[in-house]
Amino acid sequence: MIEINKKLAKLKLSGFVKSIESRNSYALENKLSYIEFLELLIEDELANRTSNSYRKRFVKSKLNEEKSIISYDFKYQPELDKRLVMDLASLRFIDEKKNIVLMGSPGVGKTHIANAIGLEALKKGYKVIMVESNELLDKLYASKGDGTYQSALNEYLLADLLIIDEIGFKKISNIDDFFEIIAKRYEKGSVIITTNRNFEEWGDVFGDNVLASAIIDRILHHCHVIRITGTSYRVKDLTLNKTL
Repeated sequence: MIEINKKLAKLKLSGFVKSIESRNSYALENKLSYIEFLELLIEDELANRTSNSYRKRFVKSKLNEEKSIISYDFKYQPELDKRLVMDLASLRFIDEKKNIVLMGSPGVGKTHIANAIGLEALKKGYKVIMVESNELLDKLYASKGDGTYQSALNEYLLADLLIIDEIGFKKISNIDDFFEIIAKRYEKGSVIITTNRNFEEWGDVFGDNVLASAIIDRILHHCHVIRITGTSYRVKDLTLNKTL
């Protein structure tokens, strides 16, 4: 069995390696045919690869596993259309290359919903990246200095779903890089954006009304805009603590 495991390892069949001994015992006890035994091993290999793929994509995505659809308190935001959010979580918008903009005051749950949809996309096998807007642009700016710009840019362009968080908390300086990402993903890959600013204010955020308008135009052409009004969840937690 040791030699067999070595050969399976060389073939990168780690699922086989993990289960071959237990499957062999099961096959002998239940008098399975060779084909039935092989079928069990193949199922184990596929399950192992699916699990490994999810873990790798999850680590790369930078998503928060605790911020799921189930953990979002829709009752606290009664004006939010739960059916629409759940429909978006079915992920048709990704196949349709559409975007989502979640707009509202700080603390109303924009990031949570974006993260939750991202988790659903990971489960379906999509490549997802979630990044705060200024972090994204800082990384691209730094990559120009060490010659890795194209590689860094491709990371954001090749994701099936790119989630850009917190547009509006800080002014954005290198708007050209932001425009390039939005322009190159236009009708090719979905974007989810969270922002605490109305579109009319994006010119101030980006410091360029013309480019801001061009960015908004491309985002909104195929887009679901969700405005979340309500009280911050942080206030809710504070109120609850005081009550307790």
